[in-house]
Amino acid sequence: MENKNLKIAIILPCFSEEIGLELYENTLGTLIDNGVQTKNLKLVRVPGALELPLAAQKIIMKSKPHAVIALGVVIRGDTNHYDYVCGETFRGLMDVQLKLNTPIIFGVLTCEKEKQAKLRASSKGLNKGKSFAEAAIMQANI
Repeated sequence: MENKNLKIAIILPCFSEEIGLELYENTLGTLIDNGVQTKNLKLVRVPGALELPLAAQKIIMKSKPHAVIALGVVIRGDTNHYDYVCGETFRGLMDVQLKLNTPIIFGVLTCEKEKQAKLRASSKGLNKGKSFAEAAIMQANI
């Protein structure tokens, strides 16, 4: 399939807004640079990472995208909440993609410190948004 015909949904939590928005902008820019038309891109906002699986499921059932990119930023704190959020979000997204046969790119940065998250999100750093967009295009074309 030509990239211009790909329908891709991006889900972005409101939590860790600044880093999340940079991650989103890099993801979006890469999709557009690779020929995906803006009219075929859909952004859905959710409160946090734990809401990603249900949002992905609803989007897939309603809009039938070729791929979903679930973005987010989870930074370890002083409690084990981090472990639950990361594990359950990953498991939930995996369950949805296998159940509904639609690729979901796990674009959630799971970091020890805010500095790590900023490095991974930045276009001057590891630019994981670019990687997530490229993975979505690849998976959608399988």
